[in-house]
Amino acid sequence: MRYVHQLKDWPDFTWDKPTVLEKLVQVRNRQGYLLGKMEGLGFSLKLEANLNTLISDVTKSSEIEGEFLDTDQVRSSIARKLGLDLAGLVPSDRHVDGVVEMMLDTTQNHQKKLTKQRLFNWHKLLFPINQSGGFTIVVGEWRDNSPEDPMQVVSGPLGKEKVHFEAPSSDRLEVEMSAFLDWFNASSNLDPVLKAAIGHLWFVTVHPFDDGNGRMARAVGDLLLARADASSQRFYSMSTEIKNQRKQYYQILEQTQKGGLDITEWLMWFMDCLSGAIQASEHLLKSIVQKAKFWEVHASTPLNERQSKMVNKLFDGFVGNLTSSKWAKMCKCSQDTAGRDINDLLKKEVLIKTEGGGRSTSYLLNYNIKTIQ
Repeated sequence: MRYVHQLKDWPDFTWDKPTVLEKLVQVRNRQGYLLGKMEGLGFSLKLEANLNTLISDVTKSSEIEGEFLDTDQVRSSIARKLGLDLAGLVPSDRHVDGVVEMMLDTTQNHQKKLTKQRLFNWHKLLFPINQSGGFTIVVGEWRDNSPEDPMQVVSGPLGKEKVHFEAPSSDRLEVEMSAFLDWFNASSNLDPVLKAAIGHLWFVTVHPFDDGNGRMARAVGDLLLARADASSQRFYSMSTEIKNQRKQYYQILEQTQKGGLDITEWLMWFMDCLSGAIQASEHLLKSIVQKAKFWEVHASTPLNERQSKMVNKLFDGFVGNLTSSKWAKMCKCSQDTAGRDINDLLKKEVLIKTEGGGRSTSYLLNYNIKTIQ
């Protein structure tokens, strides 16, 4: 099998310019419309949208690789590093803090040059104890010669891995990454969205580290998308949309690695994915505005700590149906206490019952238009 990085003219990528330009104009218009709507929000709502997007970006980028971070720890780590005074913060471990710090560096410092040392620092943040999956790995350096050289890029659980392609051998990495960084930092007329797509593909093709290459490739893309937005605030998450399309993501990467240097299909897929991320963000915006209106209506409604916690959980995307037994379990209280909390919220018109009764009774937030208007 001959891979794209083995071709004579690598990495001189080409694409169908009219086809790509048509899609790019559509995505850029949608991007600009979203950013315009976000600018119209108040400070606190923009802050919440940025926080929610960052949380999703950090957790979903790890989930693509089969690693699941504690969302509360991620939220707390981001809040502390951004200096936000939020209720309900919990301690976060070194690994979570490292992933968060790397992701924040891509957006907060998106105008800074990308250097070899900066990439090494990101890698150290991802693997603070030089371990991955119980194995010792080389951290903060390019991968070196080993029995696994050249590295195979795989997905799937241990023992059932699927090989997608082979990366360049380690003796090529210094030259390959020097060329990549020169291209990345050079001024050009290339639209930043296209540069983000190419940067993501190029980095993941070279696969310069022992582990963490997927997350770092997405971070590289996010840095360039932050430049495209001319903003350090994030209002859409590419990693979340890639997680939703994980199977297609690996398919298009594999297909591109085994093709020629015409990357039209990859660019089109990337921009479709970006469009999906923006669409999801529009739903997030609607939810945040709805939440703000809800609390405006219920500003003087007395709620205890458990009630406030559960109402916010419902706003933040509660999975499944809310029942009294789930309430008791999540709030670590008795079934009787959960029942009293819920009945109180029903009387205050904060919650409504769904159809059904007995053990199957569940509850939703009351979006009664007469109340929320």
